[in-house]
Amino acid sequence: MRAVIFDIDGTLLDSVDLHARAWVDAFRHFGIEVEEAAARSQIGKGGDQLMPVFVPKERLEKDGKAIESYRSDLFKREYLDKVRPFPAVRKLFQHAKRQGLTIALASSGKKDEVEHYQKILGIADLVDVVTSSDDAERSKPHPDIFEAAAAKLEGIDKSEMIVVGDTPYDAEAARKAGLSTLGVLCGGFPEADLSAAGCVEIYKDPQDLLDGFARSPLGRDR
Repeated sequence: MRAVIFDIDGTLLDSVDLHARAWVDAFRHFGIEVEEAAARSQIGKGGDQLMPVFVPKERLEKDGKAIESYRSDLFKREYLDKVRPFPAVRKLFQHAKRQGLTIALASSGKKDEVEHYQKILGIADLVDVVTSSDDAERSKPHPDIFEAAAAKLEGIDKSEMIVVGDTPYDAEAARKAGLSTLGVLCGGFPEADLSAAGCVEIYKDPQDLLDGFARSPLGRDR
């Protein structure tokens, strides 16, 4: 491997529950009742793919942009300052860089959110390539975001890249983009779901991946 593409929410940041609550609150504001567990099961998708699960087509055409805008503002106002990094993220990135890997971020979040997340994580100086929802027409599980990241990793073949993500939607999107995925369990999705979606190996969290780095696809043959 020459490059690793990281998802952010649920992979590097403990933010999945907060995103789910923001969606529940936003839907409720528009008179749509959604259980938090149901919303949580869809986190990892962008709003373009998440909202159709809960909002009828006619209502989505009428209010979809307003719902997503309200949710985005609500998250920044009420939840963003509660987001915390998982342990050892910076150490994992530092080790990956020492091993000669190029690091990319690929998130369904907005560009300004991804920039803020890098500050929270303290990794901006270690990241080579960043993609967000602004770089993709469709969010995960469509491959657009990973295709955009791969395109920015100039001179590196897809066979030399691997994705790290916490949801089946990451693995599905990566597979469609011709990329393999390492799964992490810290986002809360069952190991069986990650395996079924195609993750080649599964780790508990960034610390576990760092501890097993040499034996993982990131460290083998280096």
